[in-house]
Amino acid sequence: MKLTGKVIKYGDNVDTDVIIPARYLNTSDPGELAAHCMEDLDRTFVERVQKGDIIVAGNNFGCGSSREHAPIAIKASGVGAVVAKSFARIFYRNAINIGLPILECDAEIDEGDRVEIDFDRGELHNLTKNTVTAFAPFPDFLQNIIASGGLMSSIKGE
Repeated sequence: MKLTGKVIKYGDNVDTDVIIPARYLNTSDPGELAAHCMEDLDRTFVERVQKGDIIVAGNNFGCGSSREHAPIAIKASGVGAVVAKSFARIFYRNAINIGLPILECDAEIDEGDRVEIDFDRGELHNLTKNTVTAFAPFPDFLQNIIASGGLMSSIKGE
């Protein structure tokens, strides 16, 4: 699986309360969640995110509550993948469970860079800077979950 997109960059400790503020947790509709994704951190996110864009962040992305609403909001907004130096463990698993590709990687990436992620080969290509950063590819069973669109779809064989 390969993804190519433009980078939207954030820092460390992006918590689930800024990914999707608690005041919107009365819905599980992905479109409604996407409409408010990141609004307490970045009011311009919803206006500028394009299908396939890649969020890049620092350490501890997705910290805070264990709500699945956060990765659902990101995926529904059109984001193709999230790359971070590290993820909160529950966010990491929730993202996999809903089929949002995520990657722990410490690469030199700036806002607006174009990157290509080759999940099979374990390579992140920064097309803007012409650099390649290696990472450990997901095992086949996790790649299957993501390719199926999430855990439930992979179990159902969809």
